[in-house]
Amino acid sequence: MSEAKGGRSAQLKHTGLRPGWTTGACATAATTAAYTALLTGDFPDPVSITLPKGQTPAFALAVEELDGERATVGVVKDAGDDPDVTHGALVRATVRRLPPGSGVVFRAGPGVGTVTRPGLPLDVGEPAINPMPRQMMRDHIARIAADHGATGDVEVTVSVDHGEEIARSTWNPRLGILGGLSILGTTGVVVPYSCSAWIDSIRRGVDVARAAGHTHVAGCTGSTSEKTVVAEYGLPEIALLDMGDFAGAVLKYVRRHPVDRLTVCGGFAKLSKLAAGHLDLHSARSQVDKGFLAELARQGGADTALAAAVADANTGLAALQLCAAAGVPLGDLVAVAARDQALSVLRGAPVAVDVICIDRAGAVVGRSGVH
Repeated sequence: MSEAKGGRSAQLKHTGLRPGWTTGACATAATTAAYTALLTGDFPDPVSITLPKGQTPAFALAVEELDGERATVGVVKDAGDDPDVTHGALVRATVRRLPPGSGVVFRAGPGVGTVTRPGLPLDVGEPAINPMPRQMMRDHIARIAADHGATGDVEVTVSVDHGEEIARSTWNPRLGILGGLSILGTTGVVVPYSCSAWIDSIRRGVDVARAAGHTHVAGCTGSTSEKTVVAEYGLPEIALLDMGDFAGAVLKYVRRHPVDRLTVCGGFAKLSKLAAGHLDLHSARSQVDKGFLAELARQGGADTALAAAVADANTGLAALQLCAAAGVPLGDLVAVAARDQALSVLRGAPVAVDVICIDRAGAVVGRSGVH
């Protein structure tokens, strides 16, 4: 069989970076070892699990506790070469026997959050253990039960040491997941520097805002732009999307899941990239096109000398300052062009859009108006 040319495997091969394992995979490994010990008295160390795509990683056990009707195992999360805030976290699973017919019941232990707002793939009040990790744990429990003639009726309590503190660096508080981290992962594998987790958080942010009845959301490139839209529109935190560099992810998801109004707010230079047609605003993947800015400046009344100076400017901010001194509204022109690009990506979805450009201090330097 020929080697795959794209996808996660190709990304890893290209980067040479080491993959890691999700919190969901770690929780599954801990649950597997704990339930095995509960039935046999012995902890498998290392413990192997099977991931949704067939990989069979093995995990060393950091904690082993067996006490009558319950067993606890802890596994240290290895995120590989990904800068994951949960790298090195100790993920624990405590498995307790339940009466026959009880099924598998999930609980949030210390450091695992609880869902408090609608719009997520879990009901309000449920522990923040996502559907795929739950399925992985159920599948492994069922296999172990079948191997040992047990019923597989257990309570699984997942906890993460210091999880509540770590969660402050994630989207969880904004999404209404309180008390700790989410147990995540659809494949069990963490791809180094993958943008998938960020894009998924954008999608969940839109879902939560819509479920809460908010009709106006804002995609912001950072904390300064968030402050700007709060000051401009009084939007609540739940309506703010931490877009980062992923403008395209926001627009494409809102196209499929419309809101009445979307505000895009960010630094002038970043949004000039959107204005020029880039949907990924990261500096490694798109650059400020000063020739494009020069053409916008011409459309705004710049003479030949000013347009040439803009094209030769060292930075986008320098181009903006040159135009401001000459009374040419380059910030507004960029905002309008960015709004028009956003509308083209939305493809007629019933979403009104406006764009606000700011400088590094958060001062508004361009507006598009709503369209």
